[in-house]
Amino acid sequence: MLRLKRFAVFIVFVFCVVTGFLFWALPLSGAQARGGLPAPPRAEAKLEVLSAGSIPAVNVTRSADAQWLLRAAAQTRIPARALQAYVAAAGAANHAAPTCGIGWNTVAAIGLIESAHGTHGGGHLTATGQASGPIIGPSLDGDGFAAIADTDDGALDGDARWDRAVGPMQFIPSTWRYAGRDGNGDSEADPFNIDDAALSAASYLCAHGRDLTTAGGWADAIYAYNQSDSYINQVRDQAKVYAAQAGTAG
Repeated sequence: MLRLKRFAVFIVFVFCVVTGFLFWALPLSGAQARGGLPAPPRAEAKLEVLSAGSIPAVNVTRSADAQWLLRAAAQTRIPARALQAYVAAAGAANHAAPTCGIGWNTVAAIGLIESAHGTHGGGHLTATGQASGPIIGPSLDGDGFAAIADTDDGALDGDARWDRAVGPMQFIPSTWRYAGRDGNGDSEADPFNIDDAALSAASYLCAHGRDLTTAGGWADAIYAYNQSDSYINQVRDQAKVYAAQAGTAG
């Protein structure tokens, strides 16, 4: 009987140890999986040549070369107006945070997944980068999504009860309040403008001193944007496709 009791105690002890190890190891393995694959290569963009004495826009670095832009847009099937914004956003974010190393292809991959580059619902981007119609996600009411009560009185998303993601890069109003940036120099941060939205996304990804040239830094940045491992894989795969289609920085 004593031997049986000892065996039972041993079994309980082993169960507790194994259970504790699994609780510790599984979250760690998830984090390792996020950073285990290399960051996608940075896509290369040919920038316009500035004439002597010319000054670029207030908060936008050099623009993409016009001929390169048309060719890369055709190769990647990214609308030229959106691609122009992604290139400018990555350049401006890297200028503000030189250690970030974000590629425009990462910004573009998010733009595709979030709103098909501003064309979701049959819309398009105007010449000024404005979405032709409101791009508004579903209510974040906890039914298949996180539950996020209204934070802007419906000012951006038209919903005074629940928050909804807005614009080509799908920011929720509470995040836009502190992450929104003016990407086109008109002194206004508008989530429905691709220049503003793309710069805001790139800056958000580069925040907290992240180095997106590393596996862990890149994965952590995308995870901060959307807490989903499958989303990280989607963005990584698409960013690699864009880099292969348009060329990578050497």
